[in-house]
Amino acid sequence: MDRNQATGLILIALLLMGYFYFFAPDPKPSNEQFPSDSLVVKGPAESEIESDTVSTIEESDSLTNLKHQQQYGIFAAGATGADKIFTLENENIKVDLSSKGGKISKVELKNFETYYHEPLILLDEESNNFSLLYNDNGRNIDLNTLYYTPSTSSNGDTTIVTYSLNLGGGKSIQHIYSLGPDSYQVKYHMELKGLSQQNGQLTYVWDDDLKTQEKDLKLSRTNTNINYYLGSEDFDELNARSSGTQTEEIQEPVKWIAIKQRFFVSAIIAKNHFSTAKLQTSFTEQDTSKVKNANVTTTIPIADLEKGKGDFSYYFGPNDFHILKNVTPDFESNLYLGWPPMKWINRFVIIPLFDLLSSFISNYGIIIIIMVLLIKLVLSPLSYKSYLSMAKMKVLKPELDEIKEKHGDDMTKAQQEQMKLYSKVGVSPLSGCIPMLLQMPILFAMFTFFPQSIELRGKSFLWAEDLSTYDSIFHLPFEIPFYGDHVSLFVLLMTMSTILYTWSNQQVSSVQGPMKSVSYFMPIIFLFVLNSYPAALSFYYFVSNLVTFAQQAIIRKFVDEDKIRVIMDENKKRNANKKKSKFKLRLEEAMKASQQQQQKPKKKKIKIFKNTLRLL
Repeated sequence: MDRNQATGLILIALLLMGYFYFFAPDPKPSNEQFPSDSLVVKGPAESEIESDTVSTIEESDSLTNLKHQQQYGIFAAGATGADKIFTLENENIKVDLSSKGGKISKVELKNFETYYHEPLILLDEESNNFSLLYNDNGRNIDLNTLYYTPSTSSNGDTTIVTYSLNLGGGKSIQHIYSLGPDSYQVKYHMELKGLSQQNGQLTYVWDDDLKTQEKDLKLSRTNTNINYYLGSEDFDELNARSSGTQTEEIQEPVKWIAIKQRFFVSAIIAKNHFSTAKLQTSFTEQDTSKVKNANVTTTIPIADLEKGKGDFSYYFGPNDFHILKNVTPDFESNLYLGWPPMKWINRFVIIPLFDLLSSFISNYGIIIIIMVLLIKLVLSPLSYKSYLSMAKMKVLKPELDEIKEKHGDDMTKAQQEQMKLYSKVGVSPLSGCIPMLLQMPILFAMFTFFPQSIELRGKSFLWAEDLSTYDSIFHLPFEIPFYGDHVSLFVLLMTMSTILYTWSNQQVSSVQGPMKSVSYFMPIIFLFVLNSYPAALSFYYFVSNLVTFAQQAIIRKFVDEDKIRVIMDENKKRNANKKKSKFKLRLEEAMKASQQQQQKPKKKKIKIFKNTLRLL
């Protein structure tokens, strides 16, 4: 092709392109519309494409069903579905239920909030998980991962939510939850049909990461634990104060299991029982977002669920003695009140007195002051006897000092002479200790009552923003071992008043030597121990010291030391020729025997020393 031919072809192509661009006819608009449900006739190629797509979808569905069948077995019908949330709610509690799993997904206590003024969420899906493991031919199927069909109903003031799963062939699962008015208990009924196994067990697992809700994480951890009840008043617990993982396996029926925190309790209670249980608590020291992890694993007889005996209840509520005692037998033991007799004092004296005062007084600081006054008034006879005994010992002090100087090197002889003097003047050295010992259970009862009292939670007094935790007037930029990183003013006041009280007592006592200094160590020890304890406790001890000062000032007016001296002299004359009792004779014999035993090693050592000198 030469140049002219090529030029011609290019010009012809340009003319054709220009013609079709400028002179081609416009397409006619179509007014025809097809309804969405009308039948569209397709050409052969289009029909082929859709046929292939349909067959692909059907093939995908069959593969999915096969996969579900392999994974879930007879429970494949619950492998897919929609997750819908239903809420049970009354004036105390709000419980969210999920159709995926037919389980509790969230619990909120409406009348409480965290220390940081946030809603108090006792558990949610991020921190909590329930599992129901069914063994199907060697496969553990978690029934709490299946999808259920929800329905709601009511019975008077009680709302009922039912989750059902029909498996076909007469097989089905039901989870039924109900919540009555003014209650912290969620009733739970589980029923299986057509799924019975010989000696079959359903494994129930509750894994809970307990969220931080209080100011003092350390005190929260030492008061967080798993408690359980075996029936017949057999209450037990794991070791809450352990820093490691605590595990316990129970191979006997269990009535209820409680995940107990300092102020709140989450528990599951069986109407019949759980067959066995494995309980475990643990925590990571550095993780301040949660208090502890609690894991509960129990077994439930499937035969009971087949017979309609799968009745349980959840308790989500405060660790309050008045509420707990109405839940189930011995459930109030979740509130730790100390060992007997402190437990009895708290239960039958302190709690009733506290309730009585709080029924007409709203200020808890004033309530504590009145409690101190009433308790001191009841114990005033013992205080009087204790002070009188100290006054007698003060009168005897010159004679006791003479005995020590005379028999300073012979402690046994000095003790014998002191006992003779006590016997002659009619004074018992223990008479001052016994009244004090009788008052100690009440002091220790307060040591367990105030840290556990939910009534004090969030209640302020003076500079303390919350009487249930420590008061802090100054935050240290560092941490002092065994003390903390803050300064509690109530503890400082308590310590200073205790030191002053100790000094005052020693003015009327016969304590001498190292023991006189040792008595000042206790207030210093309590300065460290109580610095992170609730402000209510240190405030109680501080007020108690102040009242004791006033009490002793009043008693001092009724105690005449000169009169005591006269009475002692009369007793000494009267008992001069008095025969010794059998008890005193035995006591003197025992002291002599002890003295002889102490002298034997000394003589033996002297003899060995003399023999050594001879050899040299």
